[in-house]
Amino acid sequence: MVSRREFLDTLAFGAAGLAISSTAKSYGQIMGSNDRLNFAIMGLRWRGYAHLAALKANKDTARVSHACDVDSNILAKFLGIAEQQLGYTPTGDRDFRHVLEQKDVDAVTIATPDHWHAPLAIAALQAGKHVYVEKPCSHNPAEGALLVQAQQKYQKLVQQGTQQRSCTHTIEAVDKIHNGLIGKPYFVRVWYTNTRKGIGFGKEVPVPANLDWDLWQGPAPRRPYKDNIHPYNWHWFRHWGTGEAGNNGTHNIDLARWALGVDYPKTVVATGGRYQLKDDQQFYDTLAVNFDYGDQVISWECRSCNGMKYFDREAGLIVMGTTGSVLIYGDGGDGYEVFDLKGNRTGVFKLDDSIPFSNKLDGDGPTDAHFANLIAAIRTGEKLHAPISEGNKAVTMMQLSNISWELNRELQTDQQDGKIQNDPQAMKMWGREYEKGWAPHL
Repeated sequence: MVSRREFLDTLAFGAAGLAISSTAKSYGQIMGSNDRLNFAIMGLRWRGYAHLAALKANKDTARVSHACDVDSNILAKFLGIAEQQLGYTPTGDRDFRHVLEQKDVDAVTIATPDHWHAPLAIAALQAGKHVYVEKPCSHNPAEGALLVQAQQKYQKLVQQGTQQRSCTHTIEAVDKIHNGLIGKPYFVRVWYTNTRKGIGFGKEVPVPANLDWDLWQGPAPRRPYKDNIHPYNWHWFRHWGTGEAGNNGTHNIDLARWALGVDYPKTVVATGGRYQLKDDQQFYDTLAVNFDYGDQVISWECRSCNGMKYFDREAGLIVMGTTGSVLIYGDGGDGYEVFDLKGNRTGVFKLDDSIPFSNKLDGDGPTDAHFANLIAAIRTGEKLHAPISEGNKAVTMMQLSNISWELNRELQTDQQDGKIQNDPQAMKMWGREYEKGWAPHL
């Protein structure tokens, strides 16, 4: 099962940015356009379609004006589906800079590989655009901090795609926890399971004609093209991805720290390894991480190649307190359950099972609601559910877990900003090297 959010960045460079524009400018596209926000979707595979579906669901207040991807085949396919779904065809382009130059683009959505999230979001802010960026919002902690600074400097909104923050049942559960439902919450167990297959051992091959590999790499130092990287397996290489910690851990760790009302921990310790398969993947398939706050603890368990569920859920979290516990569904945001101290279930609150979670565009109710929140925040000043200043905290925590795992030791962290204390070797992993001329900056 493919994880949420996918590859394709909307990179581009020089002459490679030949626009693929549609001649179909239908009446439905033009009518009321002054009353709607123009969105440009960048990165057009898995999560790009969820963005399309969410903007279609919010068609009274938003429209898709542009779609951008460095892979011409993926771009052409997306434009065709967009025309079927929207009744008009967005302007297609392979060069994200061309799109950022357009004065009528109000907001950019980013569903590219991880190494492009922060650099592209910062470039969009500098161009005066609002941003919706998929988790993780950055490839490394330094980028995340820079993105938060950029948002503060350019004063545009940035919503991170931790969409369960916009789920009615999740909001309700966390509110009840904060108001004493289970006494003082002090421990959260978080998990993620999957049955991923291996990616084999890649071979250097010619770059496909439809893919501009130089633009795909963008800010990352150049590497030769191999046949097991594009379009999804980049997740499992440190050079471009953040492993399962960033890919899926971000979602429920964000909910865990929200439920406890905490920010950065005092210590982070991660143990695990790659036990199931031997291949090119540079990350674990099994990982256990403890985030210690002194009087509270968050524990995350990842099993990417063993689908054994807890509470019959592939992902979720259970918040334990002095008088009971709350199980929050973490693989859809469609409900929660309450237990007493002995583990007896005392309440179940969930959506009607007849309501489908996903639609045919790979969209979902939480993402639709999350986009609606961003649109309302831009138009009317409604408070963002996942502003980047909050969203980046969970991302940084998961990146710290990767550092702890790689160095095989506990990290002591500053609870104000998450920076690693008394460990110069670990702090060298706070940032990354960039291809010359591509480093993000304020």
